[in-house]
Amino acid sequence: MTKRKADAIVAEPKWATLLPDPAERKVAADHWRRIAAEMKEREILSASNGHALQRLVNAYLVYDRCSQALGENGIIDEPNPENPKAIARLSIHYKAMCEAEKTAERLEAHLGLTPGRRGRVAKVAKKRERTAGADAFLGPAA
Repeated sequence: MTKRKADAIVAEPKWATLLPDPAERKVAADHWRRIAAEMKEREILSASNGHALQRLVNAYLVYDRCSQALGENGIIDEPNPENPKAIARLSIHYKAMCEAEKTAERLEAHLGLTPGRRGRVAKVAKKRERTAGADAFLGPAA
């Protein structure tokens, strides 16, 4: 994982190892940077959000893939003409798209990205080191 300026708190995944398609890698990186930048700006990004953020980006990609397949093939899978008992069914892409949508909605709410949840997500507490004037004189504690 490599660190980027926009989200140095959480390392961006190596999309090349996760996604074979270069176009999808670019889209994933764009989603990641947009969401991480928003979360960092609102001070709700922490290292523990990294994997949830990766799952959210993957849900977006699955939704987009399935949406494209539905646009090309339609929502109904035609029955197999060689099987007299076969019936028309909802496309598996439609079902996967619905699941990706639910996953994305759940993760967006969990991460505080939806308008209804923004007020409920607390800022990440920053660790502060207390120092005194004598610390410079005495040097670091052993």
